[in-house]
Amino acid sequence: MAEPTASQKYLSTRGGSYGLSFEEVVLKGLASDGGLFIPEEIPTLPQDWSSKWKGLSFPDLAFEILSLYISQSEIPPADLKEILRKSYSTFQHEDITPLKTLDASQNLYLLELFHGPTKAFKDVALQFLGNLFEYFLVRRNEGKTGADRHHLTVCGATSGDTGSAAIYGLRGKKDVSVFIMFPQGRVSPIQEAQMTTVLDANVHNLALQGTFDDCQDMTKALFADTELNATHNLAAINSINWARILAQIIYYFHAYFSLAAQPSFSSSSQIRFVVPSGNFGDILAGFFAKKMGLPAAKLVIATNENDILDRFMKTGTYEKQSAADSAPSDATTGIPSDGARAHAAGVRETLSPAMDILVSSNFERLLYLQLVGTTPGSLSEKRTTAALEVGTWLAALKSKGGFTVPQSLLSACQEDFESEKVSDPQTLATIKTFHAPPIPTMESYVLDPHSAVGITASLRSMSRTGTKDVHTISLATAHPAKFAGAVKMALEGVEAFDFEKNVLPKEFVGLEAREKRVRLVAASEGVEGMRRLIREEVEAEGRA
Repeated sequence: MAEPTASQKYLSTRGGSYGLSFEEVVLKGLASDGGLFIPEEIPTLPQDWSSKWKGLSFPDLAFEILSLYISQSEIPPADLKEILRKSYSTFQHEDITPLKTLDASQNLYLLELFHGPTKAFKDVALQFLGNLFEYFLVRRNEGKTGADRHHLTVCGATSGDTGSAAIYGLRGKKDVSVFIMFPQGRVSPIQEAQMTTVLDANVHNLALQGTFDDCQDMTKALFADTELNATHNLAAINSINWARILAQIIYYFHAYFSLAAQPSFSSSSQIRFVVPSGNFGDILAGFFAKKMGLPAAKLVIATNENDILDRFMKTGTYEKQSAADSAPSDATTGIPSDGARAHAAGVRETLSPAMDILVSSNFERLLYLQLVGTTPGSLSEKRTTAALEVGTWLAALKSKGGFTVPQSLLSACQEDFESEKVSDPQTLATIKTFHAPPIPTMESYVLDPHSAVGITASLRSMSRTGTKDVHTISLATAHPAKFAGAVKMALEGVEAFDFEKNVLPKEFVGLEAREKRVRLVAASEGVEGMRRLIREEVEAEGRA
């Protein structure tokens, strides 16, 4: 069998690890030197990819793309196909991520990413990641019994969507325990119900007294605990795990083929993807797709008032800026029932709470890749310089609150990216406009607030570039029912609008009334109390 290619071997952005297997980076999540994993090389597409892959189903297209990153010696083709079939059989639309035309006259499209079991884009990656975990564990545990079996302890912090998507991806999996921490009373009722009504024995919902940042700090402290890692094999499910980025590459290609089937599309057409962005994972997948050879002219970052990415793309300075330090804003204070106020003081609370961040955890990957691309010298010298620079910049971010990159790196980023910042009033206006569009060529559509941020940015992008032979695809990251407060605020008083009738999916009806299982964790318990809880619950699972 052929040796793994450079794109099927992995390294850390901090320079401490090279030549790692796909299985190693998936199960580890975070590199031991604190860096993030990326492939040693971004693969190029086969010469005949556009004709060969045309018309493939989502799972078959996924197989072609992922095979460039996963060696057959690690996961044989038949096994990878079965993992993908299983992962996407849970979706409720035959196209998995269908492309919806919003305005044919303006070539504006919406890529619906919310047809998975929890109605959020994270299902695309976390259904796949859950099945990967299961596959690797079954293989490692063949012929083993009792304490000899390899058991994975998945830990994650969530302000809503990540937790439910992780739980639905891992519920009932053998040899996996799932611990999801969320801030008590600070996620939306629907999001909390999606998590806590899952009663599988391997799922543990932990409501922490505090903020989302307290939950995240707790998770980081657990991963830094060498003893707990050694005994319980901790694994990450948030977007630092490379498998999540990898799975998201698929729907950029799927969108391209869906668009190419439109009568208005031609070989000379330009494509721009607009992505609501917080932690930078979703749009980073688009960057990988573009560098592989997908003909995307630009990737447009759409942020809310938490605009560290927008400021960087315009100035080259990556700097934390709390709500107290930033200029006066027309943002609202967010809606608690939609998950606002899930963060500590400093993050601006908005109507699109999944994007309320101070720093973007995946941005390190882009910095490293752009440094390798702009630094002179041999590949080894480029990698060494990039790892040192990334480490220095992130240390400055921690100690000084920010850093500034060279103009050459900023220019490289601006070749691939544009950015827009969208306020809450603009978000509400977009939801209202698209519910009752003013012109007949526009489809009536109910947007969730995050997707509305993307559409607002799309309209600005279109006004700059024009729409003649320019096709704009905006990513819809969640079903509007998951953020009912913002949708109702935007459409309050609108004639003939009925949220329960027009928006609420049948899966959500009565969800909050179902039996729940959740454990309250007092702030006073601290890290030691959490360690003890995890050990007790995993041991109890083993006895069951």
